[in-house]
Amino acid sequence: MKRLESNLLNMVLSLTIVTLVAAALLGGLYVLTEEPIARQKVEKQQKAITSVLPALEGIEIAEAEEKEGMLIYRAYAGDSVVGAAVQTQANGFGGVFRLMVGFDSEGNIVNYEVLEHQETPGLGDHMTTWFKTDKNRQSILGRSPATSNFTVSKDGGEVDAITAATISSRAFLKAVQAAYDTYTKPAADALSGATSLSENEELQEIYPENVEPIIEEKDE
Repeated sequence: MKRLESNLLNMVLSLTIVTLVAAALLGGLYVLTEEPIARQKVEKQQKAITSVLPALEGIEIAEAEEKEGMLIYRAYAGDSVVGAAVQTQANGFGGVFRLMVGFDSEGNIVNYEVLEHQETPGLGDHMTTWFKTDKNRQSILGRSPATSNFTVSKDGGEVDAITAATISSRAFLKAVQAAYDTYTKPAADALSGATSLSENEELQEIYPENVEPIIEEKDE
């Protein structure tokens, strides 16, 4: 009986030591990778801003404005606004995803980049390319929510949804519409409600979670 208690005690002690060592290793790994991961996200964000803006020489990009849970990067040529990159988000099928959407001075969509998502591989994750593919009514590039109905054709809109991923498509278009609405609001509103974010604040990944969930039928 004593031998059994001794073995049980040794087992508990061994498991405790292994658990503590594993926790220490994981904690150390997190500390080592936290800063590089944050830096990579910011680098991806900065590349996306350049990628979605109009391809004009000599443009300058202003510091971010935070407005209605979005980040707006306005691009200037001299004193004139020639476009903007808007970081927006929505609840998709797999959770919150974030986009960078670029507009020209007239509100037409120049390009977009998916910053992060949790959509289903082979279905919702096709959003990374689907809405910029020149086929049928898939592409949103060169179009404006002011003149096009940015909802899926299944709902009477003018954009073809990703095959078997209607939920993701609806959320994507909702995010783009929200980005357009925020970008095109009068400048006075933008100035009164916006605050500038420093590079250090961007490193801290300020992403306001004020997205209304989308509850739809599951097709993904």
